[in-house]
Amino acid sequence: MNSSEYFLYCVAVVVMIATPGPVMLLVASAGLQGGYRKALQTIFGTNFASLILIVLSVCILKGILNINEYWLNGIKILGCLYIAYIGLDILKEVFTTHVEQPMQLKAAQGGFKQGLLVGISNPKDIIFFASFFPKFVGITSDMNLSFSVLTISWIILDFATLSLVYLSFNSLSQSQLYPKLLAACGMILVVVALYGIYATVFA
Repeated sequence: MNSSEYFLYCVAVVVMIATPGPVMLLVASAGLQGGYRKALQTIFGTNFASLILIVLSVCILKGILNINEYWLNGIKILGCLYIAYIGLDILKEVFTTHVEQPMQLKAAQGGFKQGLLVGISNPKDIIFFASFFPKFVGITSDMNLSFSVLTISWIILDFATLSLVYLSFNSLSQSQLYPKLLAACGMILVVVALYGIYATVFA
């Protein structure tokens, strides 16, 4: 195995997951609303979405599947619209709830289904698995073994990184910063969605 290339892959995965984006913010917001159980359900959903994208990436690399660019762009735009909807829903809850009752804010519901939908439509993940992921299939001489190692590593790193994200946000859930934190999550989700649409249409 090419250890240096594998290490680079692991670092890239952690950085990509930890960078503020729809998946990370959804997990954090869902955790603030429903505790670790809700965050965990959301993580399972986003993780399963990643597995679907990995399978699609493998099928494309092996020539089994050929996705039209227009269809791919359409999926990206729909995903961005869904992400913007979640962000606006969070903002609506923040601005229609009294600041004196921060723990009653709805935030994002999260859960497996919403985690799956956000993960499968996240432009950042689509781009990662369509262009970046294939660059590391040479970590071993056997392509199937490389796919297995990369996939298992992604699952472990995704779960661990998002769990740490939840724990970090959860430490602030009892403070007066809670509504502002949720509002920031909502705003960033909307901005990410708008940028994703812009990049897809005008790139």
